[in-house]
Amino acid sequence: MLGRRFDEAIAYASIVHGAHFRKGTGGAGPAVPYIAHLLGVAGLVLEDGGGEDEAVAALLHDAVEDQGGMPRLDDIRRRFGDRVAAIVRAASDAIPEPGRPKEEWWPRKCRHLEHLMQIEGDLAEPLLRVTMADKLSNLRATVRDARVRGPEFWAVFKEGPAGQVWYYGRMNEIFRARCRQSSMLPELEDLLVQLGRLVPEQERVLAERYRAERCPPAAG
Repeated sequence: MLGRRFDEAIAYASIVHGAHFRKGTGGAGPAVPYIAHLLGVAGLVLEDGGGEDEAVAALLHDAVEDQGGMPRLDDIRRRFGDRVAAIVRAASDAIPEPGRPKEEWWPRKCRHLEHLMQIEGDLAEPLLRVTMADKLSNLRATVRDARVRGPEFWAVFKEGPAGQVWYYGRMNEIFRARCRQSSMLPELEDLLVQLGRLVPEQERVLAERYRAERCPPAAG
């Protein structure tokens, strides 16, 4: 059963991300408030059997990476407890230092993928569930927007469509290996097929090369 902490997490996430919108929205269509993504991730976590700690972490999973680094994580720990903070920290592929930008995309994504593959213990199941829900929500939006907006949509990703196909493909390999019973896996795999059909052939070929290399040279 969800309690007061979940309500407080919604309010907290609304404040932390109040001025933010989903990547790629706007332009020809409406700008989508970022809280829509966070609520969607929390909903997927609950539908997959996650408890309140995981649902709260789902609402806050981007707060540390995008809005405050370690001071934000300390605040989350004070407000929502050690377990929520541990899930949020593990779900963050970067915790930037104040005044400094995030690490480049390739090395941090490769390192995070390795972390998800290797993590064991009590944190593994909640982390994988929250991460899978996040990727499913993102992939739903990516496939939808790529279909609606066409080739111009891919300009929002610095690493291009090949990087997206590679990244979601690697994530899917991990989830298939570690989360075979998840209710989210069939839709994630179906969306990955749709994503591959929406990118140019040369980008699919490039993504396959990245996949063969596991982590492309650009990551170094």
